[in-house]
Amino acid sequence: MRHRFPGAALVALSLLVTPGAAAAAPADAGGPVPRPVERFARQTLPAGDGWAADGVGTTGGSAADQVHLVRTRAELVDALGGDNATNRTNATPKVIVVDGVIDGFEAADGGLLGCADLADPEYSQAAYLTAYDPAVWGMVPPTGPLEAARVRSVANQTKQTQINVGPNTTIVGLRGATLTGLTLMIDTANNVILRNLTFDDARDCFPAWSPTDGTTGNWNSQYDQVSVRRSEHVWVDHNTFTDGDNPDSAQPVYFGRPYQVHDGSLDITHTASLVTASYNRFVGRDKLMLIGSSNTVGPDVGRLKVTLHHNMFDRVLQRLPRVRFGQVDVYNNWYRLSGEGFEYAVGVGVQSAAYVENNHFTLAAGIAAEDLLYDWGGTAVTTRGNWVRADGDRARPVDLVAAYNATHDPDLGTDAGWTPALRHGQVLPAPLVPLVVGALAGANRLPL
Repeated sequence: MRHRFPGAALVALSLLVTPGAAAAAPADAGGPVPRPVERFARQTLPAGDGWAADGVGTTGGSAADQVHLVRTRAELVDALGGDNATNRTNATPKVIVVDGVIDGFEAADGGLLGCADLADPEYSQAAYLTAYDPAVWGMVPPTGPLEAARVRSVANQTKQTQINVGPNTTIVGLRGATLTGLTLMIDTANNVILRNLTFDDARDCFPAWSPTDGTTGNWNSQYDQVSVRRSEHVWVDHNTFTDGDNPDSAQPVYFGRPYQVHDGSLDITHTASLVTASYNRFVGRDKLMLIGSSNTVGPDVGRLKVTLHHNMFDRVLQRLPRVRFGQVDVYNNWYRLSGEGFEYAVGVGVQSAAYVENNHFTLAAGIAAEDLLYDWGGTAVTTRGNWVRADGDRARPVDLVAAYNATHDPDLGTDAGWTPALRHGQVLPAPLVPLVVGALAGANRLPL
């Protein structure tokens, strides 16, 4: 592919311009939405902008009769259809503008619930830790009344903090809009747009102890910040994903393993496909993006087609992304990697076909080019035009597969078997990626 670059700022800004839809009816009782905000909220995915533009494209709720302005969890659930239990099937076009902070732990009376409020009466963390200590229980999965009580507690939290999104929906944020302590679940919901939102601390009150996960066991949490399952045509653009003031590094250690209260930022699983994630910023998190949830050959084959472009991966540790099966286009992203615990950037999983082009990797001490790929049972990955700036060194081009193969066995192949065709605008040379992505990725950077 030939790259031309007349000017970083002009090209970058041109990528943000999307034709607005026609004027529509006023907002609902949540409050008036200024007409420029309404026009922005009704924008659709540009033609050719990644896999989500394939076929009919992604229009979200642009055809909605009105625009909903929401400031509370209850208002968000109401705008999504009125009943969180059934909203996932509500296909009426919806445009929702978030103003301020919405907390998934917000009760009906406006107060905030704590983990104790969601716990089953028969569950306590102290009792759980005592009962399933490997020194007492052994390295076998927990069973019995306490584990059953934990599972019921998880069901209580899911009902409270998992917000179900239906088809034909757009959710955008005004400046400062934050969704904290909740999961947006996009399951069997085609045609969804999420823009200009900060996702903060989707914590799990009741993590599961999994003694057979790895050689020493692990704690596993239930909740992603955004989960896309069994859905097509999803555009996730200009959002920020963070754990806020509750980072994984601050969690206690139980049974010799960190007490993991967070899962993924944006997981795309269970046959989902045709997703574009653009200009997002992922900050200080552990697990980011799982594409494909199982190694089992079956329904995921031919699915999980995802485009990642102009995202910033900032001091994050793994799954950037981890790929199974899908044709995943990873281009013009900035990886600024540091911090104790870094594992890998791109995970090459079973039957994966990742195409990794013109990305820029800025590496802190202790991270080298050969650490950026990880073999999760895959065979090949295409890497072209990527640059690395190692700690204390100048930026230079790097062959990621060659760097990996020089220090790992077995070797990965260099041809993922396809070439991306769906890209909007010009592909930037890798040396210019930090300039553009650093300035434009994340929430609160769009002209609202």
